Amino acid sequence: MKFPLYFSRKIAFSKDNKNNLSRVIIFIGRLSVALGIIVSLITVSTGFGSKKAIKERLADFSGHITVKSTRSNSSYNTSVLDNQGLSVKKIREIPDVETVQKYAMVTGIMRNEHNFAGIIFKGVGKDFDSLRFQKFLIAGTTPKIAEKGYNNGVTISQKIANDLHLKVKDSIVTVFSKTDQQPIYRKFEVVGIYKTDIKMIDDQFVIGDINHVRKIQDMKPDEIGGIDIFLKDVNDIDSDFPEIEKLIGYKNYAEKATEKFPQITDWISIFDTNIALIIIIMLIVVVINIIMVLLILIIERTNSIGLLKTLGASNSQIRATFINYTLIIMIPGLLYGNAIGLGLILIQKFFGVIKLNPENYYVSTVPVDLNPIVIISISVGILFISGLALIVPSYLISKISPVKAIKYN
Repeated sequence: MKFPLYFSRKIAFSKDNKNNLSRVIIFIGRLSVALGIIVSLITVSTGFGSKKAIKERLADFSGHITVKSTRSNSSYNTSVLDNQGLSVKKIREIPDVETVQKYAMVTGIMRNEHNFAGIIFKGVGKDFDSLRFQKFLIAGTTPKIAEKGYNNGVTISQKIANDLHLKVKDSIVTVFSKTDQQPIYRKFEVVGIYKTDIKMIDDQFVIGDINHVRKIQDMKPDEIGGIDIFLKDVNDIDSDFPEIEKLIGYKNYAEKATEKFPQITDWISIFDTNIALIIIIMLIVVVINIIMVLLILIIERTNSIGLLKTLGASNSQIRATFINYTLIIMIPGLLYGNAIGLGLILIQKFFGVIKLNPENYYVSTVPVDLNPIVIISISVGILFISGLALIVPSYLISKISPVKAIKYN
């Protein structure tokens, strides 16, 4: 074992070489490291967790990638999807694609004696991924769609249900308007109520039978307004998007879930800045405290430094000894910080203690993301950066004269 590491371990674990000042300084150093780890873990896990949760809610409701006709533009009344160049079969064969479902949409107004609500009626087919939608349901179920005929069941949001005083099994009349034609009236039965916590979705969308949309929009029985493509991992959207674009034809266009609501995307992007800023601040605090610990330990052990120099130890060996000593002091702070930080994160993950207003944050509880690589990287990163930061102040040792140091008291 090299001398600097051996000697630093000897003085670090010795019980009879710490006076009251040493104990206080070491405690402050370890406390700053523990707090830095706790704050960094909570910041990263909640920041990444929020980004992931919001992206997944957007994607799981309307597809990670959606294909629509260019004639639809930004209208919620979808135009018929063009089949020329579109290969749904090849899209399904992409390894990252989990499911593909067809849909068509039309706008309307739900009304009763209590109130009215402008809605977007999203008609889905037999291939609707009801299992994926299950996470949003708070009552009832989703409509059971058949290829032929009409299912009059609809799943509405909790917001619409509250506005219209509706519950499962209630009936509701919906009015659909067409240019230069009489309004079309449809009576639906509420079979389910959902909640995504995303205001732009919960305020408008109703899930029903695609055959109703086909009838209202004068579409043929086999025509659709678009397809929702669900991937196995929401983080693969950007990498798979170019490949899917090649398979949709020239008269259709693909849209990422993160692009449908740009205001939400812009809000999510702020997380990256906040995470980076908080981690930088905590690193600065930790580094300043650790440098303070090193300098005070050097001053306190001036006699030992002089003795080591007299015995032939070089400045670089003594500097390495004190840097190792300071880093060893940090380790308990790292361990306690990780234990407390991970404990708080796990409590939030399983019990959802901290609640949020979904109208402002798009989620009702603070989501967390436990990534082992990130957790390890935070501890290793703080230890590594602290080690680098200690190099410059450790040069103070080279200024200490052996003769004066031995006499120093």
